[in-house]
Amino acid sequence: MEAVIQKARVLIEALPYIQNFRGAIIVVKFGGSAMEEESGMHSVLADIAFMECVGMHPVIVHGGGKAISRGMEEEGITSCFVKGLRVTCEKTIRVVEKVLKGDVNPKVVAMLTGMGGRAKPLHGEEVFRVTKKTATDERTGEVIDWGLVGEPGEVKTEPVLALVEEGVIPVITPLGLGLDSRVHNINADTAAAAVARALKARKLAYLSDVPGLLRHADEPDTLISTLKVSEVRELVDLGVISGGMLPKVESGVEALRAGVGKVHMIDGRMQHSLLLEIFTDRGVGTQIVMDE
Repeated sequence: MEAVIQKARVLIEALPYIQNFRGAIIVVKFGGSAMEEESGMHSVLADIAFMECVGMHPVIVHGGGKAISRGMEEEGITSCFVKGLRVTCEKTIRVVEKVLKGDVNPKVVAMLTGMGGRAKPLHGEEVFRVTKKTATDERTGEVIDWGLVGEPGEVKTEPVLALVEEGVIPVITPLGLGLDSRVHNINADTAAAAVARALKARKLAYLSDVPGLLRHADEPDTLISTLKVSEVRELVDLGVISGGMLPKVESGVEALRAGVGKVHMIDGRMQHSLLLEIFTDRGVGTQIVMDE
């Protein structure tokens, strides 16, 4: 009986959060190891189906990096990354499109549908208009060219909102059209932040392979539960925020400044981590917030 009562307590604890976020748009960036294992994928998508069922409006932007790397290997193409971004040539973009549109996206939609959720694919070319991404190497002064990699500019919200208004979960691929009308690859973290900014989402959640932002790498007990925007620069300079976490934090800060309510970094490998972060008093990851 005590176990049954405990379940009731959990529901009561979640009630104010459910009431508060009913009708809210929550953008979820889904990628990393959680997409590689069936159990992890099922857990995340079950959380998202629950969110939709209780009246929230989840919008998914998914990655597919490991699946893309496998697809490239099968085609005899060597993967090359510069500053964490995949260099994308003509051959690579064909593999990226094939994997994202033909494998990853349909699988996410099918699993959500199998759980009783309503979901539809939305190809990024319908949403993102991008400019070619380049940068200057701070040490050499040379221009870094990633090929067909784009930086989101305009985000067409109409196709996203059309699905949201139908009560359907949009499942968006991180692809966009460049000024030359060619398809470009987009970093999925950046794409998710761009969607969240354009929709003025209440929350932007990044599902990654770590518990959140750690003050000391490989030490889970150094998790930073709440990070203020004013604290970010110092942590970048100290190297606490680096590697794959850097684009998440930087794009998350941009989203906050554009009107997104909160940004969350959650371990997608933990069972039901998304629900625990959003619907419980303590949460399980790192939340980034504007200074009061």
